[in-house]
Amino acid sequence: MKLEKLVGDRFKERPSDCQTDSHALMVRGGYMKYVANGIYSSYMPLRRITRKIEQIIREEMDRIDGQEVQFPVAMPASLWEESGRYTSVGKELLRFTDRNGSQMVLGMTHEEAAVQLVRDYGQSYGKYPFMIYQIQTKFRDEARPRAGLIRVREFTMKDGYSFHTSQEDLEQYYAKCHKAYENIFRRTGVPEVISVLSDSGMMGGNISHEFMLLTPIGEDSIAICQECGYSANMEAAECLYDNRDNSEAEALTKKATPNVKSIEEVCGFLGSSAEKSCKAVVYQKNEDDAYVIVFLRGDLDVNETKLRNFVGGELHPAIITEESGICAGFIGPVGLNVKATVLYDRSLQGQKNLICGANEVDAHYMGFCPERDADVKEYGDFAKIADGGICPICKKHAIKVSRGIEVGNIFQLGTKYTKTMGMTYLDENGESHYPIMGCYGIGVGRLAASICEAHHDDYGPIWPMPIAPWQVHICAVRADDAEVKKTADELYEKLENMGAEVMYDDRDVSAGVMFSDADLLGIPVRAVVSPRNLKENCCEISARDKSFSIKVPVNEAAEKIMELIKELMEKYN
Repeated sequence: MKLEKLVGDRFKERPSDCQTDSHALMVRGGYMKYVANGIYSSYMPLRRITRKIEQIIREEMDRIDGQEVQFPVAMPASLWEESGRYTSVGKELLRFTDRNGSQMVLGMTHEEAAVQLVRDYGQSYGKYPFMIYQIQTKFRDEARPRAGLIRVREFTMKDGYSFHTSQEDLEQYYAKCHKAYENIFRRTGVPEVISVLSDSGMMGGNISHEFMLLTPIGEDSIAICQECGYSANMEAAECLYDNRDNSEAEALTKKATPNVKSIEEVCGFLGSSAEKSCKAVVYQKNEDDAYVIVFLRGDLDVNETKLRNFVGGELHPAIITEESGICAGFIGPVGLNVKATVLYDRSLQGQKNLICGANEVDAHYMGFCPERDADVKEYGDFAKIADGGICPICKKHAIKVSRGIEVGNIFQLGTKYTKTMGMTYLDENGESHYPIMGCYGIGVGRLAASICEAHHDDYGPIWPMPIAPWQVHICAVRADDAEVKKTADELYEKLENMGAEVMYDDRDVSAGVMFSDADLLGIPVRAVVSPRNLKENCCEISARDKSFSIKVPVNEAAEKIMELIKELMEKYN
């Protein structure tokens, strides 16, 4: 293709509204255009990239016996009512009424549609196991879209659903899919993606993994053990503590603490540290506004996902009223007499001589011992893991918290959807059972943006060969020179006949503009034909990532370029 015919402009300056490098470069490079908040149109370079990603995904899903199907984007609300998610999912699910007055939704995920498609087919145990997948447009009404394609409202996603007659069979297939995902990320050019334990969230199920590309611009926090390699999303990472306390228990003593409420203020006033305090964090359940009070060590934060899972419902930060009896700023376990669910984090277990609220204005206790003074018998895991935390596997203080972008996820769903939607099969004895499901997702556009985030420099993306929009970029510097034009035209024609994907720039522009556009397109191999090179009867061939730059005789250039394309492609196989 000739660059002069490529629709879409390229810009020198970084757009002011772009939060991440990938967003800025893909706007500057003519990959996409803003339509509305979290909604973009794609130009040809991005479409070529995403089609290649989709093809790699298809090949890996087909290799593990996946069958490609397609679900509708718009679905009747009745399907989601069957699963119970029509009311349980929040505003992210876009609900609307069609012209006939029927309640409809736009699909943000397709578990319901998958079950509806196969529940008549899968009535006999002999049909199992099987997996269906699609690559489809979805709409999720995100409250805060950000970072270009990394968090959008309309997006393309591969989602797959497997169906099994036993947990053992699901686990075996889950492991196969996990390996297929590793292959996908390696083949698309980001082998550094790691698998982490995660929380299943609204998807349901007991076991799930997220595939994370570690990057400072990521919106997820990942706990990684520097010793044994354990990794988990912070939402799911278990917190362990070395709670040995050999000090003598002191008497519980009430202290006046006028006008000091925060942990920092109280500990400073009483000459202690946050680690030796017990703080209270108060929530309310969405369903009935009932209070939930969590006590934990003063230097820690509540992990709201863990708390939500424990109480079995959505929560929001509490609005504390006078009628509640809760003494805001001075809440403590001793003498707490309010109507609330009261929980204790395991960071307090076995601790002595802590500071805590006294449940009266301007007063705190010193010397608090949970088991002695509040008769605490049960502790739970409600805190966020932090740098230096104890690894749940090797038990060393080796946890480091990093940022990451989630580029894929897999879930063991169990019977959550087959049971609610009445999908059953008969086993060999004629007994009825619910199939067990797995779910497997990859965001195509997000993966493309993440690859750009991982592979770029100040001048543009550096696309890995397997997913690059084109494989080689010919720059005819001074195309008004007859010899340059003739040589570049012949190289272009020869490479196309040899099966290469070629972008050809023979515009009458300066070398600076030509190379700037080439950097923004990020094509892996660049071939420069110029008067200076032709004086040596050579073509200059270089890598976009600057890993090589060589001069090759003109009559050998096409063969050398094809050799380089093959080498760069095999790098990711």
